Amino acid sequence: MSERTAAVEETKRPRRKKRRGLGVLITVLALVVVAAIVAGLYVWNLGRTFDENSQRLPDAFPAEETRPEVKEESKDAVNILLLGSDTREQRTDGDDDEGFGTLPNGGRSDTMMLVHIPENRENVYVTSIMRDTWLDIPGVGTAKINRAFASGGVPKAVETLENLFGVRINHVASIDFEGFKGLTDALGGVTINNPIAFRQSITNGMYFPAGTQTLDGEQALAFVRERKSFPGSDYQRVKNQQLFVKAMLGQIMSRETLTNPGKVSDVISEISPFIAVDDSLNSAAVAKLSTGMLDVRPSDMTFFTLPNKGPGRSADGQSIVIPDMEVIDKFGKALQDDKVDDFVASTDLSR
Repeated sequence: MSERTAAVEETKRPRRKKRRGLGVLITVLALVVVAAIVAGLYVWNLGRTFDENSQRLPDAFPAEETRPEVKEESKDAVNILLLGSDTREQRTDGDDDEGFGTLPNGGRSDTMMLVHIPENRENVYVTSIMRDTWLDIPGVGTAKINRAFASGGVPKAVETLENLFGVRINHVASIDFEGFKGLTDALGGVTINNPIAFRQSITNGMYFPAGTQTLDGEQALAFVRERKSFPGSDYQRVKNQQLFVKAMLGQIMSRETLTNPGKVSDVISEISPFIAVDDSLNSAAVAKLSTGMLDVRPSDMTFFTLPNKGPGRSADGQSIVIPDMEVIDKFGKALQDDKVDDFVASTDLSR
């Protein structure tokens, strides 16, 4: 437990009833944690824009006979797998390419998050899954989670995580990093409080001082993708991604954004072409799900990393992240019973 790296932010504040539910959900879907706000009289037009411009992930789920049984306790909870893809970048970091798979739209998944929305719709739990996590891939054997993409695309990744947690994933959404950049610019930049100063590990790379600063799209992309500048590599990158998404959510759900129709429209229009979702995840489905989430705010969202024991080496010499299966099994049971709130409250996820 002590070697696990995790990031949890859970601040309790008095609730103010706002029509934020749809904003929270679409925002979560796009991320890497982030798409758009649809509110008030603009629902129909903006929903149509989302449906017409977003892409589809065909056959996103594995064969029915391979999927876990739906338990009565969690049948109304919702689990969404978020994938970050990059259609521009080629691997240049010297890591082994095996298992670093591509999405159906030609991108590759470098970021994975499981979003859990409980039946009561009062909270959102976002679990980052590090790309080198050493897991059992059905039909393949033990390998990095990214091997699932190489072996069977999105359906194999879904099957791997469903097998790990013993619970079904209801939806899948992917966002290309170009959309992530555009969303940041559509918001007029995102203000963060960077805990660790660093410079991007490329020639003439961007410098990010410690402290408060506002990032534009290009800067935001560099901030959430950097890994080589840190001793903890992917561990700090995951923390930075969670930090940025939390800050972005706060701006998207702010009164300044929600009461500005032009900004809302810009956000939807900018992000939609870079989103791919499973066939069942359209604006109508999102709207239906969000009706019970009107009170949800960023402070009701908990971010943490899939429990692990730190870095290690596989028998064949690969650099891997060793999962903490004892804690992961408890997390899976919490998902199955729709009691993730109890799991978070009773588990040390601060490191």
